[in-house]
Amino acid sequence: MTDHRADLHADALATLRAWTPPTEEQHALRERFVALLAAEPDGMWRSAYPDHLTAGTLVLDEAGERVLLNLHRKAGRWFHFGGHAEVGDPTLASVALREAREESGIGDLDLHPVPLQLDVHVVPFCDPRGGVSHLDVRYAALAPAGAQEAVSEESLALRWWPVDDLPDLEPSMLRLIGWARAALVGT
Repeated sequence: MTDHRADLHADALATLRAWTPPTEEQHALRERFVALLAAEPDGMWRSAYPDHLTAGTLVLDEAGERVLLNLHRKAGRWFHFGGHAEVGDPTLASVALREAREESGIGDLDLHPVPLQLDVHVVPFCDPRGGVSHLDVRYAALAPAGAQEAVSEESLALRWWPVDDLPDLEPSMLRLIGWARAALVGT
């Protein structure tokens, strides 16, 4: 493991150990994420199988009244932005922010510095060995007024959704939207 990889791993482990989960369910997930990183030096990388960490960002407009979601090309569902660590990512938060910038096309996002939610989901197409559990660390960010989104190769579409008229989303995404609004705009 290169020093860079070790630094990112250490940051992720420190971030999760310092994070205060909002619920008992989130506490149990934090313990699972920390255990993986404590046992697996490559836990931040795709090479860790069948589980590895990912990071993502939910993007809200400046008023917290709309959320920008992407229609994921492979999954065919609406999600926040996120993905895998890459060489050059110095911190867990930087993974989340880079993914959001790349996938939304909005360069000047204002990232909330503390994770808001943890989630585990199985991705059948991530690894040729079989399904992988993405242990996803979720952040949130505000887009500036007038921000112009741009579809990336990972998405079929992007759309600003009013928070009171969302598409069919998983319950964990709905909780994330509520927690993001509370943390970023106090609603």
